[in-house]
Amino acid sequence: MSAATDIGAFARALPPHPFGLEEWDALPEGLPAKVELLEGVLMVRSRPSARHQRVAVLVMNALAAVLPPEWCAVPKLDVLIEGGPTPTVRAPDVVVIRTATADHRTRQDPADVLLAVEVQSPGSRRTDRVAKLAEYAEVGIAHYLLVEPGPPVVLTELLLDDGAYRVRAEHRGRAELALGATIDLDALDR
Repeated sequence: MSAATDIGAFARALPPHPFGLEEWDALPEGLPAKVELLEGVLMVRSRPSARHQRVAVLVMNALAAVLPPEWCAVPKLDVLIEGGPTPTVRAPDVVVIRTATADHRTRQDPADVLLAVEVQSPGSRRTDRVAKLAEYAEVGIAHYLLVEPGPPVVLTELLLDDGAYRVRAEHRGRAELALGATIDLDALDR
C-alpha cells in the first residue's frame, strides 16, 4: 500500500466531528504525515525533508549540550495549547522540557516547556510565524526559535517579554543563544 493510499484510508477513517483529546491520544503512532490539532480539527502536513530534520537535530544537539540536568531537549513532542471540547495540540520540531516530565508524558503541559523550535517547511511559514508565535506566547513558552533551513540557515531567536515575543537576534553563520548554546548554522552546508 502506498503512502498516498495510507493517507487516504486514514482520512476516510476520521470522525465526522471535532477531535477531543481522547481521540487524539488514540491516533496510531507512525502516521505517514505530521499531524497537529487545531481547535479540534486535524491538521495534516507532509513529512519533513531530510534537510529539515538535519537542521532540527543540529539545534537539538546544541541545546542538549548546555542544558542543566532539570531540562532536556527532545524532538516532536506534543504540547497542549488548549484543552476543552475543541483542543489545540502542537508538535514543535524540538522542545526543551522539564526532565522530570520527559519519561512520563508524551503530551506536555506548556508550563513544563522552556523552548519551542519550529523549522520552516514549504507551506508552514505563516503558521510558524503568526499562529504558533501567538499560541506559544499565550501559553507562556519563554523561548521560541524559528529556523529557515536555507541555504543559508537563518535562526530567529525570540524571547517572551510581557506576554509577547520580541526578537533577540536573527542569526546567520554562528548563533549564540540566550540559553548559552552556540550553533554553527553553516555546518549543514559544508
